[in-house]
Amino acid sequence: MLHSLKCIVAPPNSRKLLSWSRGVKYWSERLSKRKYAGNTEQEDALPVIKYISESTRPDNRVYTWGYAELGALGNKNLLKPRNGKKPYAYLHRPMRLGFAELNKVTDVACGYGFTVMAVNRPDYKVFGCGINTDSQIGLQEARAGHPLERVIAPVPIALPLDDPERVKVTRVACGRGHTAIVTDGGAVFTLGNNAYGQCGRRVVEREEYRGSATVHRVRLDELVRDVTCGQDHTLMVTESGRVLSCGWGTDGQTGRGGFASTWEPRPVVGDVEGERIVRVACSADCVLAVSESGDVFGWGNSEYGQLGSVTDEQQLGVARRLPLGVGRVRDVASAGTMCALINDKDEVYVWGYGMLGKGPELEVSKEPSLIPPALLGRNDFSPDSVPVSVVSGLYHLAVTTSAGDLFTWGHNQHGALGLGHTEDRLFPLRVSIPARVTKVACGVDHMAALCREYI
Repeated sequence: MLHSLKCIVAPPNSRKLLSWSRGVKYWSERLSKRKYAGNTEQEDALPVIKYISESTRPDNRVYTWGYAELGALGNKNLLKPRNGKKPYAYLHRPMRLGFAELNKVTDVACGYGFTVMAVNRPDYKVFGCGINTDSQIGLQEARAGHPLERVIAPVPIALPLDDPERVKVTRVACGRGHTAIVTDGGAVFTLGNNAYGQCGRRVVEREEYRGSATVHRVRLDELVRDVTCGQDHTLMVTESGRVLSCGWGTDGQTGRGGFASTWEPRPVVGDVEGERIVRVACSADCVLAVSESGDVFGWGNSEYGQLGSVTDEQQLGVARRLPLGVGRVRDVASAGTMCALINDKDEVYVWGYGMLGKGPELEVSKEPSLIPPALLGRNDFSPDSVPVSVVSGLYHLAVTTSAGDLFTWGHNQHGALGLGHTEDRLFPLRVSIPARVTKVACGVDHMAALCREYI
């Protein structure tokens, strides 16, 4: 017993170190001889789990859905699936786009069968996917002399930038077959179909757009901060709030006082002169604009009563102030036959012709009609949820809310509404996206949403 007590009594420091070293050697030999030896290469390949803080939270997700066969959804696995599965013709639910996990997407736009995304990278600033028959997403070749008419995954679009590392793309917009791009320095670049001068350059007779590497820088006397594309025309908002237009003008959509097509960007005339315009919307050939003071102006096609508050004609060649009687307006949207707005009371109004969002009883209205707030997510469980933006495709409308929800309604061709089916909807319904929607873009039959994570 005394011998045991002597062992417990603190020995000299040299004995402590010797005992410790023997223990380390013992356990290292035990571990090296364990039954299931560890694979260090596999352990190094395991993911490292990090907790997300406010400063490290990912704020960049992109979801796409709708018609898939042209590649506009940017997911090549849909068209070339593994394990012998059949390709997807369409996707009626939002799917997370892997491209955005590796690239910080700052803006997104949908054209007629193609998608364009602005990214924050030091080399390429814009990527595109989808149909490319008019080189609307740049010259993309399988090999020299063999241009691709369909691109099923995002590819870079080369821009003639003076200082690519410093320049950022702030806005992208898409028409039927052309694309417009705005940089943080106020420059505008266009590419794609220019049959009506919509790219802001001279029309070349019988120009071949397929396989074209032309990216045009629009020369203007003023810096541009926003751009919108209709079907075949382009509208640019300058820093002073003027609206410049070019392209197809048969329905008066260029707002230049006539109905001729023109390639040279010139200011829209009429009631917008002297006004500071902050927002322009157009998905087809009817244009709506919002001024800094909250007034709404309209020009272009009015075959479905979109501009019925100021004219009985089917076309309006100059901008007119629309006496809508809904108060100060914050945002507008103009589809092929329908229009919508959000006022300063956070109310959504619709008018025109089609599936306006108020059921089968309302399909035609020359005057704005209020959509009940409950249909757009405001209720006892989310009393603070209000609409923040409204956008349109050619046949459908979409509203995003302050809670990050997305509501869609209208024509649901190829599942473009993202509701899990292909049936048209007469009322707004919430799209199931596991993220907070910050911006949404509408094509003819597909959509894309820029989102942030909830956590």
